[in-house]
Amino acid sequence: MLTRLSPGNTALSPGNTAPAPAPDPVVAVIGQRSRVASLPQHLPSGWSMRLVSGVDDVRPEELVLLSGATVHDVRVARAVLPRETRLVALIDDWAAVELVAGVLTAGADVCVRGGHPAILAGHLVAVRRRQLAGRWAGVGAGL
Repeated sequence: MLTRLSPGNTALSPGNTAPAPAPDPVVAVIGQRSRVASLPQHLPSGWSMRLVSGVDDVRPEELVLLSGATVHDVRVARAVLPRETRLVALIDDWAAVELVAGVLTAGADVCVRGGHPAILAGHLVAVRRRQLAGRWAGVGAGL
């Protein structure tokens, strides 16, 4: 794994080091817990899920899952949490298209209609990949 560039290459910022390895992913769940009760069984190895009472309990680098999300929930989370925090809005299968558009416009990174937990897990994996890609965005620019 690349952790340092050759001595003559100054493509990276001070120290020329690549980002540190990311910790194992944690999904912080806010909202309706019953909807995500079986989610841990579908998450990849090394992933974990924890139930939190609100956005103040979210730790850096956690993926935030707003279960039963509303536009207000997403707005509050986006206003309080760091910009880098990834927000996943989980809504009902039958939710109106206005709610989908509303949570995305309010700042959710993805909106998932209810359904099988394996589908939700797949969306969480995709969000995590985008999160990690952002950490490496500047590394290859000058290589």
